[in-house]
Amino acid sequence: MLGSASALGGSLLLPSRLVAAANEDLPRGAIVSAIMNALPGKRPLIKRAFRPPNYETPLAYYRQAFTPNDAFYVRWHMGVPDVALTEWRLRVAGPAAITPREFTHPELLRKFKVHEVAAINQCSGNRRGLFAPHVPGVQWGYGAMGNAVWRGVRLKDVLEDAGLAAGALEVKADGADAPTLTGPDFVKSLPMWKALDADTLIAFEMNGEPLSRWNGFPARLVVPGWTATYWVKALTELNVLDRPFDGFWMKTAYRVPKGLFGASGFDSQDSEQNSPITAIRVNSLVINPAPGSALPVNRRTELLGIAWDGGSGIRSVEISLDGGANWRAARLGRDLGKYSWRQWHFSLKPAQSGVLTLMARARARDGSTQADALIPNPAGYHHNVVQQVEFHAV
Repeated sequence: MLGSASALGGSLLLPSRLVAAANEDLPRGAIVSAIMNALPGKRPLIKRAFRPPNYETPLAYYRQAFTPNDAFYVRWHMGVPDVALTEWRLRVAGPAAITPREFTHPELLRKFKVHEVAAINQCSGNRRGLFAPHVPGVQWGYGAMGNAVWRGVRLKDVLEDAGLAAGALEVKADGADAPTLTGPDFVKSLPMWKALDADTLIAFEMNGEPLSRWNGFPARLVVPGWTATYWVKALTELNVLDRPFDGFWMKTAYRVPKGLFGASGFDSQDSEQNSPITAIRVNSLVINPAPGSALPVNRRTELLGIAWDGGSGIRSVEISLDGGANWRAARLGRDLGKYSWRQWHFSLKPAQSGVLTLMARARARDGSTQADALIPNPAGYHHNVVQQVEFHAV
């Protein structure tokens, strides 16, 4: 096993400046309402909304290679379901499934080989609150994401056990969550090639422990490299379709202007005007010291950050101290897998007192690099602008 959060670091105290850093540049209303609050079984997280629960991870917890389960961010569109494991079933059916199946939790573990993958889970709207002008939606700062080792069975194995008809095009996934009043149920679909990827899982564990109720118990999809909208929680049903799924959360929500971020990789859901948001874009983040910290003059301070992308892996991270005129290489930490974030380090020694502005830029192995300027889009997705952080040399 790759490891667990508990094995890679203990409890963390949260200085107020770390909480403030997570709110940097957010709308005033989001700052005022973002209190620290602990859900049952969770450490205090930054509350962005209570009903449904949407809670952000403070940056301090990203100092570890894997995000502690009790500090992992929480994102729901509907109410959080209560599911008894003894009563839980996973149904596999649909017009392009040859033989419908139904599995209990023990049956899945007995019938299929267990696999694991280290992968970042990132909300599609992470950093939405940093858009200028601001756009509607949950006003996330930097913490609508987390890195974990996910363990479960391959979606591919379960689908192939049911049998796939020649016209199988998409796999529709539904969970136990449901609208509290009216509105569309949260249902997503995957293209067949992504559903059959060897790293796409039906996961029961994260970081060596069963999924919590807040993070998808008893089972959730894990779709490495793609944003978390496809990681359906409290999974109960898979339907193999022979035509594009036309539900609200595919055809209307979670979409961007076509071509704005390149090809979606989900051809059956593309329209002439827009495409579904899919793969995570290359990004990086300064973790420690926290933005705004005081750094001693003529003494070295070791900076810690993380970098990630949609699955090609991180090639390099560069640091600039002069507004981007010159760049110096940071040292990359251990490679935990192409879908995991990767830590980086940079030694900084201020020569004189004053404000010090640092820029961090990541480059992926596929050649992509972070954006120099924000790419506007109506729902505030894919914020991966090169981060600028101010420190105070004293």
